Amino acid sequence: MTATDTASGLERATLDKAASENFPVAPFFLPRAWRADLMAVYGFARLVDDIGDGDLVPGGADARALGVSPAEAGDRLLLLDAFEEDLRRVFDGTPHHPLLRRLQPTVRRRALTPEPFLGLIAANRQDQLVARYETYDDLLAYCALSANPVGRLVLGVTGTSTPERIRLSDAICTALQIVEHLQDVAEDYGRDRIYLPAEDMKRFHVQEADLGQKSAGASVRALVAYEAQRARDLLDEGAPLVGSVHGRLKLLLAGFVAGGKAAVEAITAAGFDVLPGPPRPGKVQLLREVGVILRGEG
Repeated sequence: MTATDTASGLERATLDKAASENFPVAPFFLPRAWRADLMAVYGFARLVDDIGDGDLVPGGADARALGVSPAEAGDRLLLLDAFEEDLRRVFDGTPHHPLLRRLQPTVRRRALTPEPFLGLIAANRQDQLVARYETYDDLLAYCALSANPVGRLVLGVTGTSTPERIRLSDAICTALQIVEHLQDVAEDYGRDRIYLPAEDMKRFHVQEADLGQKSAGASVRALVAYEAQRARDLLDEGAPLVGSVHGRLKLLLAGFVAGGKAAVEAITAAGFDVLPGPPRPGKVQLLREVGVILRGEG
C-alpha cells in the first residue's frame, strides 16, 4: 500500500462516520465550496474525538502520520500533544496528517483562527484527566471546549460570525452536547466517564452503579428528564440563530436545532430510559422538526 493509499484510507475511515450524526454535517443542498470546507472541519473534529476516545483505525496509521512510534501509540495524551503540534503547522507550515493537510486550504480560505481547533483538543485532553463533573456549571465549561467551537467554525466557514450569532450558536451546541451525553450514558459509563452532574445525581438519588444497569429505574429516568429539559431550553434559547440568516444556511442551522429537538423527543418517547442503547430519532421525525422550526421563523 502506498503512502497516498494510506492517507486516503485515513480520510475515508474518519469522514465515513459523518453518516452517524443526528444531522448531516455537510448536506447536499449546501454550495459545494461550503460542503468541502465543512467536511474538512468535520474531519478534524472527528479525528480528535477518535484520539480522545481511543477509537482510531486499527493499525497505527494515524499515530505514524503524527510521528508517534508504535510503542507510544496507545498514549492518548501523547497523541493529542502530537496532534496539537501538527495543527499548529496548519497555520505556519505543512502538517503531516492527511486530514490536517486537507484542513489547511479551508483555514486559509476562510481566515479561521486556531482557537476553536485548540478548544476541541483541550476538551479531549480533559477527557483523559476528568471523568466526573460536580456541577452543571462545570459541565457547561466542558461544553464550551467540546461543542461550542464546532458552531463557531460553521459560522466562520460561512462568513456569518457576529457576537450575537456566536452566543446563540453556543447555546445550540451546548444543548447538542448535552443531548449526546444523554444518549450515550451507558457507553460513557463503560468508559468510566459520567457527564451527568454529581449534584444532580445526588438530588435525584442516583448512584453511579445505577448507570450500569440494563434498564433505568425511576430515579435515573427522572434525572435524564431533568437534563433533557435543560437541553430543550438551550435549543429554544439558540433557535433565533436560524432566523438571523438566509438561504441554504438557514436550512442547515434549522437542521442542527431540529436534530437536537428530535433527539430529545426520541429520549422522551423512550420514557427517558437511555440505558438499553441510544434513543435516536427517525428521518420523518427529524424532517417534521425542521418544518416546525422553519415555519416558526418564516
